Amino acid sequence: MIEIHTLTDGGQEPIDVAHRLAGFVAAAQRTLDVAIYDIRLTGEVADVVRGAFEDASTRGVKIRFAYNVEPDDRVPVPPPPRTRPELVESLPFDTRGIRGVPDLMHHKYVLRDGASLWTGSTNWTDDSWRREENLIVTVESPQLVALYTQDFEQLWTTGDVEKSGKVPPDPIRVDGRKTRAWFSPGYGEELAQRIAHAMHRAKTRIRIASPVITSGPVLGTLAEIASDGKVDLAGVVDVTQIQEVLRQWELNGNVGWKEPALRRFLLGAPFSGKRSTPYAPGSVHDYMHAKVVVCDDLLFCGSYNLSHSGERNAENVVEIEDATLAGQMATYVDEVRSRYPAVSLPPVGS
Repeated sequence: MIEIHTLTDGGQEPIDVAHRLAGFVAAAQRTLDVAIYDIRLTGEVADVVRGAFEDASTRGVKIRFAYNVEPDDRVPVPPPPRTRPELVESLPFDTRGIRGVPDLMHHKYVLRDGASLWTGSTNWTDDSWRREENLIVTVESPQLVALYTQDFEQLWTTGDVEKSGKVPPDPIRVDGRKTRAWFSPGYGEELAQRIAHAMHRAKTRIRIASPVITSGPVLGTLAEIASDGKVDLAGVVDVTQIQEVLRQWELNGNVGWKEPALRRFLLGAPFSGKRSTPYAPGSVHDYMHAKVVVCDDLLFCGSYNLSHSGERNAENVVEIEDATLAGQMATYVDEVRSRYPAVSLPPVGS
């Protein structure tokens, strides 16, 4: 069984998501393995989630909890989390901080009893659950969870992002659907090429939701598709973060070749842009944070931004070939992009 639950800005309350997660955790009988990038919950919401894990531990469930830790001087796009390690490490089970130096432990997945998966784009924060567009993907499949367990063991045993993700993306069947699990950094470059190839082969539609789009193979492919005009291409990005990317490219010398490709499809196809609140300490995090690509009836969803940094981070993506789920996600992307204006960018060189 594969289910995808969608979040929108203001479309739900954090307590509702907390109870959904707590319900997933409460069903555990033997094991829970967690890899999560950002944890910042407060009040009743925090109590519900913490209580679910503590109850599971009391029942004898073996819990391993890996989370991202990084120095304060790193400011990537999007900005880093501010998980408080002392709060996580106070939990009554095994925890391990994975240092995101130089790259992030960017997963958001839970593995239950070797058979059930919770993944997607959604961090565990009040703002993620109230003010951001996000996906929660749940799957019942021992075969798929076995692949995620390989990735988790690599993270847990080495504590090193660079040594993880070395899980071949061989196809499996989940409820009759052809499915692949992709992990970076082990297969990060191959994942970017896989998505670009799926876009290139699309005959009818491509729908994209991604905060930023900076991966070289994806940029080039989308620019070509937008120029040809033969495929129904549309999507939504976080325009605040896109503008920050343009500033970074200006500094590192990538602007000369990447910016024309980015402008070609963002301005040449119906892409909308959410103008989220710029990052600052204490500011609301209301990013357009969903990460999904639909190419005809092929679906990619998970934690991976369509970015070069995403290829080096610890990320995961579920690739699913299914007309119904692809249609559901295409509709979701269209609904999100209808909320925001067409992308506008500053003049070249400004």
